[in-house]
Amino acid sequence: MKVKDILKVKGSKVYTISENSTLMAATAKFFSNKIGSLVVTNDKDEIVGIISPNDILKAVHEGCTENCALQRVSEVMTKNIICASEEDSIDYIQAVMTENRVRHIPIMEKNELKGLISIGDVVSAQINVREVENRYLIDYIEGKYPA
Repeated sequence: MKVKDILKVKGSKVYTISENSTLMAATAKFFSNKIGSLVVTNDKDEIVGIISPNDILKAVHEGCTENCALQRVSEVMTKNIICASEEDSIDYIQAVMTENRVRHIPIMEKNELKGLISIGDVVSAQINVREVENRYLIDYIEGKYPA
């Protein structure tokens, strides 16, 4: 199974936020949309990073100023983002996420954002594949296929 198969089911909607937005605005987007990350863009609508609630918690833990809520997204976002392609396999994406300890990966094709895959999407896709495989094997063992 490939990333494009997940995007066909999930869709390509990606929530973004400006790098100049406040952490309070980012937090509001997380809660109002029930999402776990935001792709960060600059004034030219180019991707410059990604931010998750954990990035905000880390900033608070590391002693951000009294006005933490007014701090800019650009100050706490992850700048070196890992991207993937629609043609990447789900097993590869899972390995990349595990190795780099990331939960969300933007999917890019020719500098165009095609979607965002979460670790939950990957696990769900793998469960579905295994269920289908198991059903075919059970049917084969029980002799339900003409031979």
